[in-house]
Amino acid sequence: MNTFPPPRFHIQSAVNAALAEDIGTGDVTSCTLIPDDLFAQATVVAQQDLVIAGMDVARQVFETINSSMHMTALHADGDQVFTNTILLTVRGHARSILTAERVVLNFLQHLSGIATLTAQFCHATQDYPTKILDTRKTLPGLRALEKWAVRLGGGMNHRQALDDGILIKDNHLALLQSLNIDLTHACRMAKEHGPHGLRVSVEVESLEQVLQAIDGYADILLLDNMSPELVKEAVALVHGRAFLEVSGGITLNTVKAMAMTGVDAISIGALTHSAPAANLNMEIQPIQENNAHRMNHEESQRL
Repeated sequence: MNTFPPPRFHIQSAVNAALAEDIGTGDVTSCTLIPDDLFAQATVVAQQDLVIAGMDVARQVFETINSSMHMTALHADGDQVFTNTILLTVRGHARSILTAERVVLNFLQHLSGIATLTAQFCHATQDYPTKILDTRKTLPGLRALEKWAVRLGGGMNHRQALDDGILIKDNHLALLQSLNIDLTHACRMAKEHGPHGLRVSVEVESLEQVLQAIDGYADILLLDNMSPELVKEAVALVHGRAFLEVSGGITLNTVKAMAMTGVDAISIGALTHSAPAANLNMEIQPIQENNAHRMNHEESQRL
């Protein structure tokens, strides 16, 4: 499974937007109270068991604010860690660390929350070959990072964007019906006129629509909001003629029952749109040796 981070420009773009939003014209509190030449060391600590996601992003935040800061990752993205584990340390100007604190934690908490929730869904279905997929229900501007967090948690990615797959949904069908084009015809049109190599998926809500989709040569059937019993019937009806995916209101309490039906995949929007933020905090303290040197220098200047 590809757990490599997104391209650097995706990370830098997200970091730049977050810093512009958070800093504004400057960190007035830190600049007012903290001497420019005060040095510090900070640690980011897990306050719960979690799957780490976002260490590369944290590093980019620190480097963007002050390239002289030095971050040491004590664990890697995708690692499962326990409460009170130190994830990283960073050393540098105290002002810079304070300025970076909230943005670093926001990224790590959000992305680790997604990875942790995904890992829980994968664990619940570990005895079955069913894949756990995300959706396009992501925060604007953060899709590449959020889908990376899903992969780190053991899940797989659905479409990245509208241009990398044909998915005929209920609203498409509602409009096509006004043109007297039914589900079967819609699937055949997509197969005939869609970009070469793209598989055709169609959202179905009944066994009747399942048969219509098969008659239209759909490659993937998205069984939407069906009960496990109805999904089992659909699996038997399709009998391997198409890839079967389940979606709609799947929770940790219901995902195993869906996996037991024999479907190929389960897509879960909650992985990205409703994952609880992981509980992390940053603890900062001065670096005594550097600051002692600074104070000795100031004392000699006064003398």
